[in-house]
Amino acid sequence: MSYPEYLVNIKRGIVTEDGHCPVTPLLIMLQGRWKSQLMYEMCIFDTVRFGQLKKDLPGITNTMLTKGLRELEDDGLITRKQFNEIPPRVEYSLTEMGRDLLPVFYAIMNWGFKYDKELYRDIKGK
Repeated sequence: MSYPEYLVNIKRGIVTEDGHCPVTPLLIMLQGRWKSQLMYEMCIFDTVRFGQLKKDLPGITNTMLTKGLRELEDDGLITRKQFNEIPPRVEYSLTEMGRDLLPVFYAIMNWGFKYDKELYRDIKGK
């Protein structure tokens, strides 16, 4: 469906062939404090290690990072590859389904640049 078709059809409600909302599954997958930010970080890197994600997301705990990564993996958005080395090494990368979200994060990024001043003014005021 093209964007102009979407603009017309959204007013009538858009559902899948089975009658489901096509947006709900992704919103559920990205629900929570860290998962959207984790996915954005995954868009930056082809492959990334736990320590790099921990460094790039100040304030995230090891527990929350592990939980978020496991949930994104369970949802099929990222893949985890463990190497049998000493010390152990684990790398994460986007799956094909996860890579299909790159245009979505691109659109969100552009929206963020467009409204940067208003958004951060509101955040600072809270």
